[in-house]
Amino acid sequence: MPLDSLAQAPKQNFPEIVGCSRALKRVLAQVELVAPTDATVLVLGEIGTGKELIALAIHRLSPRRNFPFVSVNCAAIPTGLLESELFGYEKGAFTGALQQKIGRFEMANRGTLFLDEVGDIPLELQPKLLRALQEKCFERLGSTRTTPIDIRLVAATNQNLTQMVGDKLFRSDLYYRLKVFPITLPALRERPEDIPLLARHFTEKYGERMGRRIDFISSTTLNAMIDWPWPGNIRELENFIEKAVILSRGTSLRAPLSELRITPAVQAGSALEDVEREHIARMLRESGGVISVAARRLRVPRTTLNALMKKLGISRTGL
Repeated sequence: MPLDSLAQAPKQNFPEIVGCSRALKRVLAQVELVAPTDATVLVLGEIGTGKELIALAIHRLSPRRNFPFVSVNCAAIPTGLLESELFGYEKGAFTGALQQKIGRFEMANRGTLFLDEVGDIPLELQPKLLRALQEKCFERLGSTRTTPIDIRLVAATNQNLTQMVGDKLFRSDLYYRLKVFPITLPALRERPEDIPLLARHFTEKYGERMGRRIDFISSTTLNAMIDWPWPGNIRELENFIEKAVILSRGTSLRAPLSELRITPAVQAGSALEDVEREHIARMLRESGGVISVAARRLRVPRTTLNALMKKLGISRTGL
């Protein structure tokens, strides 16, 4: 199918968000509704569904659009460093603190602070975060002076915070402070009509980046992509298209469709978790069992990949 026959959804207020499905339109309507306010937004969704793009869209449609948008991936920062990363520190606050450091809260002043993977914030840090949000002030590490802040908070997670609250892994008061306006992103398998549009978008993106002109995606390739459950969601699709562009030598996209074939055992089980396990295990095998390399290929933080491996019972020794 020629790329120009894959009609692109109107960009309007969302130039980086691709799709025209009803599920996506519902999300974008919620974004347009909440963006002009100062309400805290909690973006929920599986890994790779585009939570940061939604946070950025909220910022760009808000009165704070001309001020900073500061993003923090809470899962990617070691637990012991997260407090100083968020709130900063004074010179001499601890060994190695040779000069004052401004934290992300101060950087985002008058703008939007996006806390990605908020479920990974350790319990001992959650009271300080709650106080900063409620009182609109905080103290840098090593300081007794209170610093006022004016931020709009958008948080995101792929975890079940309700269950974490029940398991005493997340504070209920912080959870309800974050859950003022929740937005749940659909998984890619819930919006298959958007897959051709996304395939076109990523083919053009990586074709231009690699200096290749690809004008055609076969119906066989499109149908295979529509039928695949994409456990890694849009991020997995993007990685797949990038590889396909690398493999393509002519003007037709040459996609490695063998990667989209579910084994009979997985097909019989029809369990998304099984598909996700197979996908992560394959990435690990192709990366030689090196977690940091596999995490880069999956485009997730190393800590997130470790947590997924533990949850799915994946061991490097069993690959």
